[in-house]
Amino acid sequence: MITTERSGIDRTVAPEIVDAVDLNLRLKPYQKYVLKNGADVYAIDAGAEEVMMLELVYYAGDWYEERNLVAAAANFMLKNGTSTKNAFQINEHFEYYGAFLNRSAQNETATITLHTLSKHIKELLPVVREILTDSVFPEEELRTYQKIMEQRLSVNLLKCDFVAHRLIDAYLYGENHPYGRFSRFEDYESLTREQLVEFYKKYYEHGQFIIFVAGRLPGNLEELLNKNFGDLSNNKIETVPYPAKPAAEKKQRIINDPNGVQGAIRIAREFPNRHHPDFLKVQVLNSLFGGFFGSRLMSNIREDKGYTYGIYSYIQNHIQQAAWLISTEAGRDVCEATIKEVYHEMKNLRDELVDEDELSLVRNYMMGSILGDLDGPFQIIARWKNIILNNLDEKYFYDSINTIKTVGAEELKQLAEKYLQPDEFYELVVV
Repeated sequence: MITTERSGIDRTVAPEIVDAVDLNLRLKPYQKYVLKNGADVYAIDAGAEEVMMLELVYYAGDWYEERNLVAAAANFMLKNGTSTKNAFQINEHFEYYGAFLNRSAQNETATITLHTLSKHIKELLPVVREILTDSVFPEEELRTYQKIMEQRLSVNLLKCDFVAHRLIDAYLYGENHPYGRFSRFEDYESLTREQLVEFYKKYYEHGQFIIFVAGRLPGNLEELLNKNFGDLSNNKIETVPYPAKPAAEKKQRIINDPNGVQGAIRIAREFPNRHHPDFLKVQVLNSLFGGFFGSRLMSNIREDKGYTYGIYSYIQNHIQQAAWLISTEAGRDVCEATIKEVYHEMKNLRDELVDEDELSLVRNYMMGSILGDLDGPFQIIARWKNIILNNLDEKYFYDSINTIKTVGAEELKQLAEKYLQPDEFYELVVV
């Protein structure tokens, strides 16, 4: 018999197979402390390697801009020059230490994210501070940014999928809503340095931020964060509500490429955000409907009909408002047939109880996905970030686990009857 001398494990016997749904998943707690200026820091100290991630989250997303694209442009140009360093010197500094500094603007928030070896954090934080307090937005860098973004937009507008992605949000929320606005050439052309500086001063220099850190964290990290960020302004930013103004016409057909052979399809409806009591149960229904490769939509429209390479449904990850979307690309000649099959699968979920085998498959898929999302400190802090920015707490995570394990077929049928009504969905085809 072959055994391992140290552990006594018999390698000739296969280990017991455990369904993911039977796992007792736990979310590693964060450590929290508050900087001298009141800024919250959430930390996960874990991992096998001497690497770490630090992310500053500012309330400086599209929601707060007065002119379209200002939030994204200001965020992008944070790395493009200070009063003492040009863009090349800033990038060279991080590259010298093998670090990577990225920035990103979302709907409500904007982030500056640093990945580095833990031992170099002391040398890197002062430059992060510098771009947050002394960015100058050089005119030549802005002109370069405008040209690049206009060229990128020219290319993307030829793609039906890109056009469909931006138009469906405009139909759902309205073109003037932060979730519904989309880029135009004239918006890039009208950007000015003065607009970016004004936004930067209001939402970065005098804005509100939260810090998330994860990895093998140095023992003096709190001291370093206080030294570099503890004296910055941290003023609460009020989120003014924007009522959605959806389009009156729910069915839209757009010709984008007369010679194209493929069309992009979006089917979507408004949906409550994470604070609604139906949200967690609908996540299970969505997985069953179109949330993974073994879903109803995929089995019917890809595997059986062969209309598409892939079709998915999902709930948008927005903080204020949300929507339920079905997204795919299909042959131009089968777009309408694809939509018909989507509604057919909605009807099946409204009319019939899902059997236990299929529901068990969905439960295991969802639990396995959560298990994968908890693999390592960066993934764990990302889970906490999502919870915290949505004004939720640890209970939300465990409620979601319990819902996956316990929601029944009758409850899912009732939710399908409530939400999967074709008349409530906007329908867009771009060919």
